[in-house]
Amino acid sequence: MSEAVKILLVDDLPENLVALEALLRDNQLAIYTATSGEEALSLLLEHEFALALLDVQMPGMSGFELAELIRGSSRTSHLPIVFVSAADREQSYTFRGYENGAVDFLYKPLDHHAVKSKVRVFVELHAKSRELRQQLVELEAARAEQEGLLAALQAAQADLQRALKMRDEFMSMVTHELRTPLGVMALEVELRQRRLDRGDLAYFNGERLQSMLAKDSRQVRSMTRLIEDMLDIARIQHGKLSIRPRHADLGELARAIVADFTALYRDVPLGLEAQDGIVGEWDDSRIGQVLVNLLSNALRYGEGRPVRVDVDRAPDGMARLTVTDQGMGIPLADQRKVFEQFERLPAAAQSPGMGLGLYISQHFVQAHGGSIQVHSEPGAGARFTVLLPAAPGPSAA
Repeated sequence: MSEAVKILLVDDLPENLVALEALLRDNQLAIYTATSGEEALSLLLEHEFALALLDVQMPGMSGFELAELIRGSSRTSHLPIVFVSAADREQSYTFRGYENGAVDFLYKPLDHHAVKSKVRVFVELHAKSRELRQQLVELEAARAEQEGLLAALQAAQADLQRALKMRDEFMSMVTHELRTPLGVMALEVELRQRRLDRGDLAYFNGERLQSMLAKDSRQVRSMTRLIEDMLDIARIQHGKLSIRPRHADLGELARAIVADFTALYRDVPLGLEAQDGIVGEWDDSRIGQVLVNLLSNALRYGEGRPVRVDVDRAPDGMARLTVTDQGMGIPLADQRKVFEQFERLPAAAQSPGMGLGLYISQHFVQAHGGSIQVHSEPGAGARFTVLLPAAPGPSAA
C-alpha cells in the first residue's frame, strides 16, 4: 500500500479548517491542520507536504508572511502554496501573492469542484515527483551496480590474463626443467650405446658404473621432484591436500635429511643442532619435504657458505625448525613474495627451480596449524623459521 500524500491546511478559524478538511477527505490523503503560522512552521519541520493551502488574512502572521518563511527555507522552498482569500481579486493583491511564492489562488466562497480539482492536480504532481525521485535512486543504484560489475569484470579479466601468462610461464618452466635432466640422460644413453656398439665393455668398470648410476639417480630425483611439485600444486589449488599425521620426532627427521644432504653437498659446511624430545603429531613426509625445500634453497643461494639447521622449542611451546644461510639475503620488500607460486627474486633468476618450493612448504606448514616466516637482510643471509604445534615437553608436563 502506497504512503498517503500529506496536505497542510492553515486557517485561524477552526470551522473553516473543519469544512475544508471534510471537503478534501480522501483515503489517499493525510490532512494536517494549523490555526497559526507558528503552528504551521512546526508541522513543516516534521513532515513533507505535497501542498499547502494558506489563509491569507490571519492575525499575527499573515499567509503572505508565512509563505515568505516557507520559501526562505531550503527544506520547504519547493512546496506548492495555494492562497485561500476572501479579499477582492485586485491585481496588486494577486501580484503580491504570486510574489510570495503562490502557485494559485482560491477565493471564498470556495467552489468545491475547483478546490478538489486543483488539489488533485498537485497531489498527482507530487506523486509523479516522488516516483521520479525513486526512479532516480534506483537508476543510481543500478549505475553503481553496473560500475561494480564492470570493475569485477575488469578484475576477472586481469586475473584471467595473469592466469594465462602464469600458465604459459609454467609450461615453459616445466618444459625447461624436464628437458635438462632428460637431455643429460639421453646424452649419457647415447654415449653408452656407442661404447657397447664398439664392444668396449672394459669402459663399464665398477667405478664408472657407480658414477653412471649416481648421475642417473640425480636426474631421476630431479624429474620426480618436479612432478611431485606439480601434483602438490594441483592438490593445493583444488583443496585436496592430504595430511596423514602420526607421532614423529622432529630432531630425528632433521638428522636423517641433513645426513642425506651432507653426502650430496660435501663442499658446503652443513651444521645441525637438534634438541631431544621435540615431538608431535605431524605428517613426517610433508614436514620432511618442507625441510628439504628450505635446505635446497639455502644451499642454492648460500654462495657456498655454511648452512645451519636448528631444532628446538619456541618460548610458547611450539616446535621450532630453523634453517639459516649466509648468502645473498632477501630485501624486505620481497620477503612476502617468496611464498607466492612461481615467484622468484631477480637475483635468483639464473638459478634452477620454478619458484614452487616455498609456496608448497607454506601450505604444508599451515595444514599442520603452524606458520613459516623469513628474517633476512640483503647480503646478510636468510633465516627461515617453521613453527609447529608440538606435544608438551617434560617441563610443561
